[in-house]
Amino acid sequence: MTPEVAVSILQHAFDTEIAARSGLDRLSGARPPTHGPVDIFLCVVDHYEPSWGEPPRQVAQSRHVDWLTHYPRIAQTYRDWTGRKAVHTFFYPWDEFDDWEFGTLQQLCHDGAGETEIHLHHHDDTALTLRRKLFDACARFRRDGALTEWANGTPAFGFVHGNWALDNSRIENGRNYCGVDNELGVLIDAGCYADFTFPAWRHFSQPRQTNSIYYAAGADGKRKAYDRGERARVGKSAPDNSLLLIQGPLVPSITWNKHRPKIVMDDGDLAGYRRFSPARLDRWVGAGIHVDGRPDRIFIKLHCHGAHDNNRCALLTQDLDALYSDALRRYNDGSRWRMHFVTAREMFNIVKCTEDARRGLTMDEERDYILKRK
Repeated sequence: MTPEVAVSILQHAFDTEIAARSGLDRLSGARPPTHGPVDIFLCVVDHYEPSWGEPPRQVAQSRHVDWLTHYPRIAQTYRDWTGRKAVHTFFYPWDEFDDWEFGTLQQLCHDGAGETEIHLHHHDDTALTLRRKLFDACARFRRDGALTEWANGTPAFGFVHGNWALDNSRIENGRNYCGVDNELGVLIDAGCYADFTFPAWRHFSQPRQTNSIYYAAGADGKRKAYDRGERARVGKSAPDNSLLLIQGPLVPSITWNKHRPKIVMDDGDLAGYRRFSPARLDRWVGAGIHVDGRPDRIFIKLHCHGAHDNNRCALLTQDLDALYSDALRRYNDGSRWRMHFVTAREMFNIVKCTEDARRGLTMDEERDYILKRK
């Protein structure tokens, strides 16, 4: 986290709290930014790591079995404005790949629970070695029916960088957690349609530009080239050689500790140590992440490490149910708000459709606007 980002966040914290206190109603949710209805697109991005902590194989498998067993019930229970059930996007780590895990995960997704995309922890790479890893990952994922493709038949994938180190942005104690200064360019060449890594609160990799959907230049070979970029805008096409970054919310709020205010940050993380609450959902809506020119379309990208033990227990027994039920109760009345459950790929498609100012399409057509589900 750079001093510039920290100061900017602190400067806005009190204003945010005042706005929240005056503009939020726990029964009805945040005030719409337009006369409505406002469409909310909710995506849960899971850094899905059953092998986190290098456990025995049976432990990793039991973590995975929990998701195979319990998530279908959650997905079937909740239906959005268009009748779509809740979906989850599993960013599965190529560096921890297991044939059985991935095959059964794909079956879960084929049954309608969500989609899989590429997650990668890597270090000390070069552009050449990273290209090979992404090529191999795409080939193996596609063998089990994962990923989508561009119009020319080449693979298309969403990306999450492990260890919060996109574009060689994290070097600590002499060790890099990436190694590739021009990683954005490599990702573009490999077929990446968007990065979903951020926010990365408390990490140096956190970009100065927050709470936005924007394009980062990918061809200049500069480390952390995504620090600032050009916001997605209605009627404006993507800049050449750029990668779309779809950020989640990073919102300050104030809690009280022994009658003293304390500023805390909500980064959209769903975890055992950061439980869901209606107040958090209001903050995410209030962040108002949108394509410039369409404030009536709010994009909420949340993240989790869903296979980790404490997180898995919280998500599968309480928090996903609480999130979806509260979202549908307070943000899906049809007159002010309409809630839509989307995968990462679908969120990308809807962003592009919004940029192109296409109207009159059904929500299903927008979900498959450019990249269609395989």
